[in-house]
Amino acid sequence: MHLVFMKRFINLTGIGFFIFALALASQLVYAGIPHTPPFKIRARSAVLINAVSGQMIFEQNPDEIIQPASLSKLMTLYLVFEAIDNGYVSISDQVRISNKAWKTGGSKMFLEVDTSVSLETLIEGIVVVSANDSCVAVAEYIAGVEEVFAEKMNKNASAIGMTNTVFKNSSGLPHDEQYTTARDMALLAYHYMKYHPEVLKFHSIKEMTFNNITQRSRNGLLWLDYGVDGLKTGWLSSAGFHIIATAYRNGDRFIAVVMGDKGETQRENTALKLLNYGFRNFKTIQVFPAEKPLAKVSIWKGTKGEASLGVSQAAFITIPRDDKGDVYIEKDFPEKIFAPVAKNHEIGQLRIFFNNKLIKTSPLVSLEPIERAGFLKRIVHGIILFFILPPYWGTAIVLLSFIIFLFVYVVALKNKKRKMTFLI
Repeated sequence: MHLVFMKRFINLTGIGFFIFALALASQLVYAGIPHTPPFKIRARSAVLINAVSGQMIFEQNPDEIIQPASLSKLMTLYLVFEAIDNGYVSISDQVRISNKAWKTGGSKMFLEVDTSVSLETLIEGIVVVSANDSCVAVAEYIAGVEEVFAEKMNKNASAIGMTNTVFKNSSGLPHDEQYTTARDMALLAYHYMKYHPEVLKFHSIKEMTFNNITQRSRNGLLWLDYGVDGLKTGWLSSAGFHIIATAYRNGDRFIAVVMGDKGETQRENTALKLLNYGFRNFKTIQVFPAEKPLAKVSIWKGTKGEASLGVSQAAFITIPRDDKGDVYIEKDFPEKIFAPVAKNHEIGQLRIFFNNKLIKTSPLVSLEPIERAGFLKRIVHGIILFFILPPYWGTAIVLLSFIIFLFVYVVALKNKKRKMTFLI
């Protein structure tokens, strides 16, 4: 009660701020929670995730170690588009073809040594015909040496949470120390498309012609009318047939990762089976839009008395179409923070539950910058905090001072009474 009065008084003087309290949980009702599907596939491992929410819908041996083959090229492309976005290179740059790139074996677009090819054409070669020579060319263009580029691939893999992956080259050609998992590849594909959605215009190309040689995409699903518009295939005799397939239907998108299947047709059929399972049994719902105020937090020593909290990116969940259930939200953040506060500074967490099971967390961030207040306001707030924050030194000092004063007063009063009695 005293705190409310003090803060109201400070506001009246123009140097205070409001007290705001908010419940940390709210209720929403949607459908239920994804469950274990009643089927298995023949491939060694597989994962199905929703590309909007990032939720895993299906998994089968998702952490089995396996050589990535040409799926490695997805990380190569990721780094190429990162370099373009950061202005380090331009998609129209002319790339000189080295002897090493020209000599690289396996699938290729038949680059010629000492010629110059646009970076855009090299990207198309990597995507459409899985060109190993093009991978080496772009790796050398961005990092100077392919081995250095491979180090960058591993750093980026670690940064996005690929905990069971090691890259040793830019193309996926066999290497004893190169490995990954279906879970990690699904994570890579999710981040790749999330931060570089423009890549799909390349991945949906069905064939390309270079040096008068026409080659078809290795992804046979592009010729089927199922909304498939990517993403990458791979094969090694020791690992089997891989595919990362993504499709867009009715405003939703899924990513299927199939690794170690028995043949090209089998991997495509398996991927399509997983995609169909996702689209027909699940739907994706936006829980909260981006940058919508969801809570308020008190700000001390700032130009404003409170900050709005929300999510910097819209929060989506993927749920079964026919499973009725509850979704509820918990917001966890401190009662107060201190200025300055930058926009999008993480202050708490938003937790989304399905039928009492946590399925997603998103950071609660400040939706606005709060500058540090002037000297006088900071002094006043500092004095108040001296009294109301543990270990409550201000309150303790005042209380102790009062006790000492009372003791001295009582002693003085007793001495006065004794003196008067003596005089009588």
